[in-house]
Amino acid sequence: MKKLFFFLSVLIVFFSFTEVKHPYHVGSVEINYNQKSKTFEITGRFFLDDLENGLNNKYSKSLHFNDPKFKAQLNESLKNYSAEYFKLKGNNKFLNVNYVGYEEDHESVNIYLESEKIDNPKKVESAVSFLYNLFDDQINIVHIIINGNRKSEKLTYPNRYLFQQF
Repeated sequence: MKKLFFFLSVLIVFFSFTEVKHPYHVGSVEINYNQKSKTFEITGRFFLDDLENGLNNKYSKSLHFNDPKFKAQLNESLKNYSAEYFKLKGNNKFLNVNYVGYEEDHESVNIYLESEKIDNPKKVESAVSFLYNLFDDQINIVHIIINGNRKSEKLTYPNRYLFQQF
């Protein structure tokens, strides 16, 4: 799994510096438990053009990253999109996940989410289906990190569910 993650990370970096359309539809989601706040901090990273097309397809709009006039609409769309395509359970309880915001560069977008508080999560379940509305070959690499213990899994369309025990 580490080799796969490394390969996909290299692909994302490589295509971040090229103008060529990328041949792979891949994203990553990191679900990191913060001991201090007792929340999961979630970061999703996706190719900018894929996420832009996914949002436009989903909401029948013409939104554009890297254009400040769309910032408010993008925030609203990403909030709704994340609520539909990302679910999280800890210790058999669904957790409310709040949209925090996003950052973009020329080729990628990071989406930031945060869960409600949970004490000492031992069992984590998630449903991750970002960009499944657009690509039937989408791959999402999901990392769950609790107390420095990282567990990673590859989800390939249509598979969206994962479960990890800590």
